[in-house]
This record gives sequence, C-alpha cells and structure tokens, in this order.
Amino acid sequence: MPDNNDPIDRTGLRKDYWKRFPLADLPLHEWEALCDGCGRCCLLKLEDEDTGEVAYTNIGCRLFDDATCRCGNYALRKQLVKGCVIVRPDTLEQIVEWMPRTCAYRLLSEGKPLPDWHPLISGDPDSVREAGISMQGKTVAEFDIDEDDWPNHVIKGML
Repeated sequence: MPDNNDPIDRTGLRKDYWKRFPLADLPLHEWEALCDGCGRCCLLKLEDEDTGEVAYTNIGCRLFDDATCRCGNYALRKQLVKGCVIVRPDTLEQIVEWMPRTCAYRLLSEGKPLPDWHPLISGDPDSVREAGISMQGKTVAEFDIDEDDWPNHVIKGML
C-alpha cells in the first residue's frame, strides 16, 4: 500500500518506486507505468517443441496498433485473443522467461535496474523509440501473414 508520506510526482507516481517496493506490492497505476510501451510482448512468438526455445517474430498480434505501439483493445485483450497473457504479479513467474530481456517487469524480477532509455528514467516516452527498442512501425499485421510463413518472420537476437 502506498505510504501517504511518499512524495508523488506530477504523473501520480512515487519517486523511484520500482527501486523501493516489491513488484507484488505496487498499486495498479504504478505497475502499469513500468511498461515502456515497446510492443515486444505483443509480437507473435514461436516455441521450438523440442528445446522450448522461444523466437520472436515481427508479426504483431491482431490487436497490436503498429502506429501507437499499443493494444487496440487493452480492456478486452484476453477475451479477444485466446493466447494473450496478462502481465500481473501473479502471472509474472510463469511468463517472465519469454518476456524480452529489455522488459521492465523481467529486469526488476531479476533484480536488475531499468535502462537509461526507460521512460521512468528518461522522463520521455519517446526515448524507447529513440533507443531502437520500440516496435513502432516495424511490424506486419497477423492477418496479413499466412501461419505457415511465420517462421520467415523470426527476428534474430530479440529475446
């Protein structure tokens, strides 16, 4: 629970909260603010059945908006996309291994700091794009690619 004596910035977030509080104890608005908006978790992934290795593609989920790098229907994403995984403290342990290495949820769960380009550090939401992390303008739509062709869209070195 947030401490009423904690300084809150103009965005309604406690100063450096991600460094000071366990992920499981964050209120929803601070949890959500950890997302840098890169869109990488919204890319379709392929899992090798033999090794379990996960490969990212440049194919955006059917709800992914390539222009904004956001979900087109965030509130109903789980109902509309069968395989959509909601990132929450209670699901993080099961999904963290396939999350991008740059993901704040993954980094913090591994005890690592946020990178300098993260908006909570830089103060600039565009720093994600400027750092080359954002998938904005880099994806193809799921409906435009035949499922048999998905392996041709694997991005090397993404995870």
